[in-house]
Amino acid sequence: MSMNIEKIKNIVEAALLAAGSSLSKERMVQLFEDDEKVQTADVTKALDLLKEESEGRGIELVEVATGFRYQARQDYAEWIARLWEERPSRYSRALLETLSLIAYRQPTTRSDIEQVRGVGVSSSIVKTLLEREWIRVVGHRDVPGKPALYATTKYFLDYFGLKSLDELPSLAEIKDLDNLNPELKFDGEDSAENTGTSEEESFAQTDSDAASEVDNEESESAESELAETNEVVNDVVETEDDLAEENSGEQGNHSVEQDERSEDQENEQGSKITTSE
Repeated sequence: MSMNIEKIKNIVEAALLAAGSSLSKERMVQLFEDDEKVQTADVTKALDLLKEESEGRGIELVEVATGFRYQARQDYAEWIARLWEERPSRYSRALLETLSLIAYRQPTTRSDIEQVRGVGVSSSIVKTLLEREWIRVVGHRDVPGKPALYATTKYFLDYFGLKSLDELPSLAEIKDLDNLNPELKFDGEDSAENTGTSEEESFAQTDSDAASEVDNEESESAESELAETNEVVNDVVETEDDLAEENSGEQGNHSVEQDERSEDQENEQGSKITTSE
């Protein structure tokens, strides 16, 4: 005996609310006994009806990678967030960049990510992504070291409300958004830009003053070293002059002594000649 679609719809709705996670069509079909003759097509029809009924309400029925689930509409996130005192986890820019590169370039290795980002990938980032089951190891590259190849999981898609990787924004769209940002003007942006300009000028002036001080210090240091060098040179020159004078004086004394010795010898010879005569 087949079950009417209204009852199937109510059972599927109750199952989705009670499950606490997404359910696939196959799992929903398993909720029914064989004699109830509920097929996948019946579940699909029930889901379509539930989706129509959720229009205009605070919740919506969405399909993600692992199946279907009810979730609050994004428009009411501001109020729903007040249910929890603790703020939701905030992820670092490095973690999100790593996750994005894995999502767009999968399967990829840690070294590939580091090459694109220009900095090393922290082991804690990879560990966090693995623990949250947003990424998984799908193999190893056939190169020395056998580095692990990472790819995203269905839980990654579920968390970001995606049905498949095809729903990721294209790189061209992301680039267009980046180009669009400078063209958008918001209240207070002009004053912020002026403040930023004045800060940059202040930093530039500070850098200039610091550079001048460094130049002055280097100049004073160079002049001091030059003066010390000149003093050393002058001392050496004076020492050489003193040595030259001493050598000259010694040579003069030797010359006088030689002259005196010559005169003495001549006098002795003259005395001897006179005595002999």
